[in-house]
Amino acid sequence: QLVEIGGGSVQAGGSLILSCGVSGYFYANCLAWFRQAPGKEREEVATISNDGQTTVAASVKGRFTISQDSGKNTLFLQMNNLKPEDTAVYYCAADSERQCHGGPYIVWGQGAQVTVSS
Repeated sequence: QLVEIGGGSVQAGGSLILSCGVSGYFYANCLAWFRQAPGKEREEVATISNDGQTTVAASVKGRFTISQDSGKNTLFLQMNNLKPEDTAVYYCAADSERQCHGGPYIVWGQGAQVTVSS
């Protein structure tokens, strides 16, 4: 089970952090953050594999960071220098395997709204 905490509204240039509580055996699997803006397709934002390897989408590179706590019970997405185009519902997700390889993602969080105003 994945439970998201965080989100909210911020002005452009501001920062937010999203958290995702990971329970069950999913803590050892590939975990990811996705986002979906109104009228747009869901977009993969960042991934972290069981061995710690991370990927970040080009649209957020240098601004967003994915990480886990030492016990791998919580997944984080640190978002800096936010832009209006980052406005979306953000979801955490768990893959069926330990290394990230594009899915399929089998468990999803409930989603958290992030709104960035100009």
